[in-house]
Amino acid sequence: MNTTTKPKHIGRNISRIRELRGMKQEALAMAIGVSQQTISNIEGSETVDEEKLQLIAKELGVTSEAIKSFSEEAAINFFNTFNDSSQGSNFLNHNCTFNPLDKVVELYERLVEAEKEKVAYLEKLLNK
Repeated sequence: MNTTTKPKHIGRNISRIRELRGMKQEALAMAIGVSQQTISNIEGSETVDEEKLQLIAKELGVTSEAIKSFSEEAAINFFNTFNDSSQGSNFLNHNCTFNPLDKVVELYERLVEAEKEKVAYLEKLLNK
């Protein structure tokens, strides 16, 4: 029985993360200064050199470790957990705990006060 695990296909992980981010190969290629064909080749490779991986990770908004350890199953579980939490006791209460109109009035009053201070300062400058 062989207990060695198959290494992660880094190129495929890059491709999936890029697709999840809604980015085309051309856009990623332009961002890191290579051709679209190079990105295609990278996404077809099981391994990617660390320097390229760092550049790609930066443009995708993730870490190189996230690319290396990316798993479809984990991503699906994450989103399922996120969506399921709204039905249980973990439901987040997004109701306002304040009256939004009061906040608007408060902001307006602060703006009026700031304008009054400006007018007073300008009048003081004119009178000198």
